[in-house]
Amino acid sequence: MSQIERMTVALPVEMAATIRLAVESGDYASSSEVFRDAIRDWKHKRQLQQQEAESIKAGVRQGLADLKAGNTKPAEEVLTRLEKKYQDMQ
Repeated sequence: MSQIERMTVALPVEMAATIRLAVESGDYASSSEVFRDAIRDWKHKRQLQQQEAESIKAGVRQGLADLKAGNTKPAEEVLTRLEKKYQDMQ
């Protein structure tokens, strides 16, 4: 069983009302359950954001390595390909 730490939070009136409504409607057994669920969602969202940031950084590193190795294409070729892709989408 995990340990529990009690915390006190201050919320805007609208947020507190939303939490009370979620409990009163039976969606949650307690306000603590609402907070636990919200924090789980927040943690998951942060993990996804960190993974996405790492993926972007890896892409930038790869792009820089390609540039350093001379693996490039002329700008006109890239622009032509992008224009065609854009036209195909319409």
